[in-house]
Amino acid sequence: MTQTASTEEVRAALIARREIALLDLREEDPFAQAHPLWAANLPLSRLELEAWGRIPRRDTPIVVYDDGEGLVAPALERLRALGYTDVKALEGGLAGWREAGGELFRDVNVPSKSFGELVESRRHTPSLSAQEVQGLLEAGSDVVVLDARRFDEYQTMNIPGSTSVPGGELVLRARELAPDPATLVIVNCAGRTRSIIGTQSLVNAALPNPVAALRNGTIGWTLAGQALEHGAQRRFGPALRPAHAEAARDAAGDVARRAGVEVIDAATLARWQAETGRTTYAFDVRTPEEYAAGHRPGFRGAPGGQLVQETDVHAPVRGARLVLSDEGDGVRAPMTASWLAQMGWDVAVLEAPPAGALETGPDSAPQPAPPAVRGVSPATLADWLATGDTVLVDVTASASYVRRHIPGARFAVRSQLPALLPQLGAPRRLVLTCGSSLLARFAADDIAGLTSSDVFVLEGGTAAWVAAGLPVEAGETALLSARIDRYRRPYEGTDNAAAAMQAYLDWEFGLVEQLGRDGTHHFFVV
Repeated sequence: MTQTASTEEVRAALIARREIALLDLREEDPFAQAHPLWAANLPLSRLELEAWGRIPRRDTPIVVYDDGEGLVAPALERLRALGYTDVKALEGGLAGWREAGGELFRDVNVPSKSFGELVESRRHTPSLSAQEVQGLLEAGSDVVVLDARRFDEYQTMNIPGSTSVPGGELVLRARELAPDPATLVIVNCAGRTRSIIGTQSLVNAALPNPVAALRNGTIGWTLAGQALEHGAQRRFGPALRPAHAEAARDAAGDVARRAGVEVIDAATLARWQAETGRTTYAFDVRTPEEYAAGHRPGFRGAPGGQLVQETDVHAPVRGARLVLSDEGDGVRAPMTASWLAQMGWDVAVLEAPPAGALETGPDSAPQPAPPAVRGVSPATLADWLATGDTVLVDVTASASYVRRHIPGARFAVRSQLPALLPQLGAPRRLVLTCGSSLLARFAADDIAGLTSSDVFVLEGGTAAWVAAGLPVEAGETALLSARIDRYRRPYEGTDNAAAAMQAYLDWEFGLVEQLGRDGTHHFFVV
């Protein structure tokens, strides 16, 4: 019999700050349409690939839900197979939450976005309109514009002349990029949150310069009819003058203390991590390049600005403890921690670590071994496809499928594949692929025994097909599933409708009121 948890029980855990992971099993687009504030999106289609990395303690209280899609039963089975022992279904699913009076939020990364709006409303974070900023730039005023997004987002579109300085780097780098205290520092993102948090970070850290957010980011710039730059490469430099580094370190430490952030040593971290009844996440908040060059064993890579923006992705267990490291620079971890503490997290900073062995390489999540399935080489698959008795299904991300896929491949969301089998007929062979073959192996296991076709997985996935010099095609050529695996953010890309961008801004303005109705956030503002 399936164990359940009521909306009232989940809310009580959140209000009492007891650990709980409330997981929305749907794909990202339906999740973004409506979900509880502290729900984390963990689609059934990727559950095995992400669960261990995102929910490290196997006895964490977990509550899962869908909106009637039939995802809960298989998710409970898979989570228990992965070793999780306290797994329940939300009574009535999303509809039950709504009927019980639970508040529902739109979009993604809502905790950080609603917190950003609260910060602006409480601290009156200084800002300038797109028209005002453009006027300053055209007049040749003493201004620097710092883009607080990830570098890849910056490259898509940016304010002309701006420099990429992801949010977690701002306090560390701003004095170097604007050494004259008379220089106006303007911080932008695509919308509002990272502009607000970045600007307020500089204010909190007592940067001597005047500081302002670009109001409404690149959305506001576009709605004002002003041209953006594309493909820019300007990034902050690696060198810091000692005086600038020291000033940033002193300021960051002061901000963290005001937010109630604890500084711990390695022995305390080891003791916390040995606790069986508490989850302790450990994050290295430096850049991905620094993380890959060498990081403490057991620490996941999460650049500071993105960790604040996407805390629900990195740490879906609300009520868990977070420990941050910047490997001793003393700026990025305290500043990041100061924001996480204000967002209601129990967060500490690891003091400058002693010399010791470091691990190298990019961040990677622990995953179970994939199921054993029959494989086929790219060359053999090409021969099979030519005979017409083989159907190829691609379960990769829809954006990757549209960018390139094997000619004739049909796209399907993995969680929908069993229900889609009748549309495939009864071919002699059914071959599954994805980018690397990993997700395809789990998908092949899903349909074992559900089809009369012989089921195979393309060895090495589509990447191996490309490496073999075989042809690919692009576009939405054969979609068995709608592209619901990715929510199209109104603030990303360069071809969004003006109405959608304005609606997004209007939604953000209403988040503080929603927080008041929800009552589970524990946010405060220093």
